[in-house]
Order: sequence, then structure tokens, then C-alpha cells
Amino acid sequence: MKRFSAFNLASLVLGFTFLYMPIVLLVIYSFNESKLVTVWAGFSTKWYSALLHDQAILDAAWVTIRVGLLSASVATVLGTMAAVALVRRGRFFGRTLFTGMVVAPLVMPDVITGLSLLLLFVAIGFDRGFWTVTLAHISFSMCFVAVVVQSRLVSFDRSLEEAALDLGAPPLKAFFLVTLPIIFPAVAAGWMLAFTLSLDDLVIASFTTGPGATTLPMRIYSQVRLGVTPEINAVSTIMIGVVAIGVLITMFATKARPAPGV
Repeated sequence: MKRFSAFNLASLVLGFTFLYMPIVLLVIYSFNESKLVTVWAGFSTKWYSALLHDQAILDAAWVTIRVGLLSASVATVLGTMAAVALVRRGRFFGRTLFTGMVVAPLVMPDVITGLSLLLLFVAIGFDRGFWTVTLAHISFSMCFVAVVVQSRLVSFDRSLEEAALDLGAPPLKAFFLVTLPIIFPAVAAGWMLAFTLSLDDLVIASFTTGPGATTLPMRIYSQVRLGVTPEINAVSTIMIGVVAIGVLITMFATKARPAPGV
């Protein structure tokens, strides 16, 4: 067995420190008594209490949660369908174009995606607001779900589904009763990834938003330009906690599922 050298240990420590030290400092200073985020004046939770009276933050958080849940759910359905088509349909007319359209948002700059969607909504006369932000998030998060689910379907044992078909189950029923439960961890991971991307998005939402559809990242960014406050640190800490809890739930749910055939 290869030894874990001091160089590898130092590289690991420096890497994790570089990645997570800013997040740790943000969480710590969200409990700061002082209004100055760089001066520690004692432990306090008053900034979390202040959030309950900040209606602008609460409204933005509610918009963000609704957009995230709806866009992640729709993107998961569409992304799973796209993955099934790419894996199960073999070679069909337009496959190369379809694959390129599915993968393109992965490498497309957010500015280009946001601007193109803005021009589309303006051209068709679609008033910008909650639904335009939701559609925008569906359009770029769907491809992430498709890639995750596709990677699972490639290694899927088709004989299990074929056995269900031989026993008289229709193809759609065989998919929902056999295939979907087995690939569910990948589908759940895709949903979680889409939801996290929606919570995180700032650029695309800025292009496609309208009156009454300000998301939490947009609200935080607008306030940060006037200076960072412990209240913003508190909001960011809550967002980190929500994402972390979601990841842990998904991870434990995946491990708790019995293996196929058990």
C-alpha cells in the first residue's frame, strides 16, 4: 500500500483550507455582536433575529425557494427524459444535434445564456418576472440532470427491465417499477444539483427577472455593494446550512436504499 506522504498531507490541508476557510469565517462572523464584520465583539444571534424583520430578505428568500423547487423538479423530469433518449434510442436522425443542445449549456457562459433568454422573452412579448426566471433556470439546469442520469443509465443492467417486459409489464410500467427505482439515486442527485444551481444563480436571474421576482442572491449582491453586514453573513450561513442539509439527506437516503435484488 502506498504511503500517505507528508507532501500529500500538506497539499490536502492547504487545499481544504483554501476552499473552506472563507466559508468558516463567514459563519463565525455571522454570530458577531458588532456591526463591523472585521471586528469581533462577542457572540450574538441578534442578526438572525433581525432577518425575521427584514421583509425584503424574506420576500427574496420565498421567491428563491419557489423558483428552486419548481425549476429543479421540471428540470429533473426533462433531463431524465433526455438521458433516456440518448441512452436507449441508439442512433437516430438528429442525435448529434440533440446531444450538442443538451451539453451546450454546460459550457455556455452565464452572460450569454442570460442575454439570449432576455432577447427571447422580449421578442415574444413575455413579461419578465417569476415565470421567466423559472424557465431560465430550467433551461440551464436540465442539462446537468441529463448528464448525471445518463452516466447511470449507461451502466444499467437492461436484463432487469427485459425480465419485467417478459413477464407482461408494459414498457412504461417496467420503467417506473424497475428502472426508475434503481436509477433513483442519480435522479435525486440531479434534482439536488439543479436545486443548488438555482439557489446559487445570480447572472442569469439578473437578466430574466422582473418586478416582484428578486431572488436572494440578487438581494444579497445589491446590499453587498453598499457594504457587507453581519446580517448578510447570517443569510449566507442559512443558505450554506440548507444546501449542506440537503446534500446530507440525499447522501444518507442513497446509502439507505437496498441494492438491486436484495
